[in-house]
Amino acid sequence: MEKKEVKHLLQRYFDGESISVEERALQAYFQSGDVAEEWREYIDFFSGISESATTDRDEKFEEEIMDFILENESKEKIRYRGLWQKVTGIAASVILVIGGMLMYQQRNQSFEDTFDDPEAAYAYAEQTLGYVSAKYNKGLAALSNFNKLQTATQPLQKGIEPVNEYLELIETMGSGEKNGQ
Repeated sequence: MEKKEVKHLLQRYFDGESISVEERALQAYFQSGDVAEEWREYIDFFSGISESATTDRDEKFEEEIMDFILENESKEKIRYRGLWQKVTGIAASVILVIGGMLMYQQRNQSFEDTFDDPEAAYAYAEQTLGYVSAKYNKGLAALSNFNKLQTATQPLQKGIEPVNEYLELIETMGSGEKNGQ
């Protein structure tokens, strides 16, 4: 086998793109004894693969491997779960301590008036309420078109009323037949 061909097959093999015919060709090449110096390190690898392919697999061995994998996965999940519980517990404790400190500070502070002059306070309150009122009226103005919509749908509702009455009549007749049987 030429060096270019071996290099190409090795590249495809290690990229996971090789097919079984190419893999068998590589195994045959590395078992032939006529291997180029640059690829002698792969002789043991491919001889090990061919040996493992020829030996019968023991089902108990496969089950033991799967059990080992599943057991290690569950241990890892439990470890992360414990770590997560510790971190959330610490975070909750910190939040409680900070919240308690803030509540204590809030109780110890006395409230001070923001205005010394009652007339200035009244003027500020009047200005604030005027602002809120303007925004409220702007929101209500958008709802004024709702009455127009209701007026426009009244003829449609009147036209649908006979259809609804007819459907109710059919429904009562159907339920009367079921009860009569």
